[in-house]
Amino acid sequence: MKDNLKLLIRYSVLMALTVVMTMVIHIPTIGTNGYLNLGDMVVFLAAFVLGKKGGFIVGGLGSALADLLLGYSHYALITLIVKGLEGYIAGGLLEREIGKRKPIIATSVAGIFMAFGYFVPEIFLYGKGAIATLPGNIMQGLLGAITSVVLYTALKRTNAFN
Repeated sequence: MKDNLKLLIRYSVLMALTVVMTMVIHIPTIGTNGYLNLGDMVVFLAAFVLGKKGGFIVGGLGSALADLLLGYSHYALITLIVKGLEGYIAGGLLEREIGKRKPIIATSVAGIFMAFGYFVPEIFLYGKGAIATLPGNIMQGLLGAITSVVLYTALKRTNAFN
């Protein structure tokens, strides 16, 4: 029972941190309906710490809640799926040999997936204009990938996860 409570608290804290990092670092992108944020960094940290299931839950629910709170409710369902899969992909790749040796590859692949995961439904929302969202989303995914690897490596050295 105590272990389940600890796990629930980890999920809750990481989801709340995803919301905060999405909302506080919130830079609207020119010519699109989106914004840059550091929420992906926390999604990837969840994948590092909790694995693919944790990455999926934290990424999907935390990011979708941020969309709802920021007034992007039309994106909430898309975000639930795309960011959830981003966390799942990162967690799955981090469990493999390549992810253990080079975590930047695992998080970068997941970040690039996120950009294209948004691109597909945005084609239906914006038509040809959806192409304008790709550079910002790729940049956001790669920023999250890099910052999460740096932060996780630093936290691991402090024995924060023991």
